[in-house]
Amino acid sequence: MRSGSVSAHELVSLCLERIAAIDPSLGAFRVVFAEQALAEASSVRDGPLAGVPIAVKDDMDVAGSLTAQGSAAVVTPVRADSEVVARLRAAGAIVIGKTSMPELGQWGAFTESAAFGVTRNPWDRSRSPGGSSGGSAAAVAAGLVPGALGSDGGASIRVPAACCGLIGLKPQRGRVPTSPFDERWNGLVMYGPLARTVEDAALLLDVVGSAPPSFADAARVDPPRLRVGVSVAPGVPWVRLSDEVVRAVEATARLLEELGHEVVPFDPPYLAVGPLTVPRMLRGVHDEAASVERPELLEPRTRAVARRGGLFAPRLVRALRALEPRWAARALGGHDVLLTPVTTSTPPPVGRWEGRGAIRTYAGTISYFSTTPAWNLSGQPALSLPAGFARDGMPLGVQLVGRPHDEATLLALAAQLERARPWADARPDLDVGPLGARGSG
Repeated sequence: MRSGSVSAHELVSLCLERIAAIDPSLGAFRVVFAEQALAEASSVRDGPLAGVPIAVKDDMDVAGSLTAQGSAAVVTPVRADSEVVARLRAAGAIVIGKTSMPELGQWGAFTESAAFGVTRNPWDRSRSPGGSSGGSAAAVAAGLVPGALGSDGGASIRVPAACCGLIGLKPQRGRVPTSPFDERWNGLVMYGPLARTVEDAALLLDVVGSAPPSFADAARVDPPRLRVGVSVAPGVPWVRLSDEVVRAVEATARLLEELGHEVVPFDPPYLAVGPLTVPRMLRGVHDEAASVERPELLEPRTRAVARRGGLFAPRLVRALRALEPRWAARALGGHDVLLTPVTTSTPPPVGRWEGRGAIRTYAGTISYFSTTPAWNLSGQPALSLPAGFARDGMPLGVQLVGRPHDEATLLALAAQLERARPWADARPDLDVGPLGARGSG
């Protein structure tokens, strides 16, 4: 776009062609704004994303469209863009569509809903792209769009990024506005980018976030020597990490040492995370379920979670939040960055939790991403980055956690790893399309 070798209209048309050809087998999009996107491409605004098609998760308001949140219980289109969508448009981006999610964003391990069906992983359509930003991740991994926004209340950007071989950044709490909500899930939810490269993710954060000078500039420069804590402990004691996940973390730790960083073992104080976060999560689902127009159309499993969330009074949630700073102060143990797994294994099969009740689904899905909710509790930035492929050909990811308000160091380190271990050219084996040739892991 910047060089002028492709016009906005050509690029939007190419993306729409790929969506039409590929998305019926993926289910990445809940709705595509084809006519609107082509019209906007004819009068592109100046800006860092001028003419670039971007997708947004279906819990972000786009004027004139439903913010369905994976549910049939929402029936009235919204009148105005959310702040993140307004910022995308101000940067010249073209919002090409809204991506699929599980109902109310509850499930971090899958993207399936009774209202809108199943979203599948581009690397293997029998597998899940993770959740709850699985539609955004599938769209980027399949080359349907170059970047997308997701939301993360415990895992929901980082898990889909790991499942689909992408960069997924959960920024510092407050970095990206969640308006029209002051906050979501009692402060646990943060909005952030999914992209193929670190610099693309950093640029998206520059556009939608309240940023220091430039996160994209930070991603172009190697960081100083850092003290990196490494943990292969699961976030809950009854979970076992797969051997391939452990090897991915250990290989990344060795690479960090080769790059000159100090790497030492360190396990965060995970045991306190569940008691401090689960009531906030459940109460958040309760509050969002209470806000929909047709609550009787919510899935039975959602209604069951919402009922349990109602057992946690607001005053209890406030008391738990008061304990958050004490935990956050110990979270990194004085290290600059922490390296952990994102998931406990490779992506699960589609339908793994279909038909299960609320408690079994909740326990099963949290066990799949047991190391990620800690950083929604603390509010500090964390990202998932690719770490090779498992024996079954599915992507592996690792998590980097940064100091509070220090996305710049996190992005600089991730970009240094990307330069040492390039991953952006690895693409799922889809039919040949105009945005890229066939690929293989």
